[in-house]
Amino acid sequence: MSFSGDRINVTCEVVFMIYTHLTKKAMKICFNAHVNQVDKTGVPYVFHPFHLAEQMDDEESVCVALLHDVVEDTDWTFNDLIKEGFTENIINALRLLTHLDDTPYMEYVEKIKANPLAKKVKLADLKHNSDLSRLDLTIDKLPPKLALYKEAIQYLEN
Repeated sequence: MSFSGDRINVTCEVVFMIYTHLTKKAMKICFNAHVNQVDKTGVPYVFHPFHLAEQMDDEESVCVALLHDVVEDTDWTFNDLIKEGFTENIINALRLLTHLDDTPYMEYVEKIKANPLAKKVKLADLKHNSDLSRLDLTIDKLPPKLALYKEAIQYLEN
């Protein structure tokens, strides 16, 4: 968005989901796994991974975006996803994106940086999680993790 005198110019990019047999499978798993979850503002959580997936430009990154929180936040396991036919690249990226409680956050982010697939999805995830308009917050009520997310974005982009 840019401002020019008394006019606001808004640029919109049209994004399309990539539909393949594997991405459709990931969509169904994502939807069913997160169906009863909501985010911090009460919006159905499933919109978050779908939003990330729409930003991806290939089959594997769409699958990773859709499934990035499935193992961490639901009863799904990596073995379940392997049995569903997801590739080794997808599973490896998902393992990196699954944050274990005993791992310090920036150590977790450092491991992600080495995997281009995990890195691409994590950057989209961090940017979406940092979007204050999504969170319905004012500048005086910033989420505690916002500074950490900004540090992680900077680390992954450099």
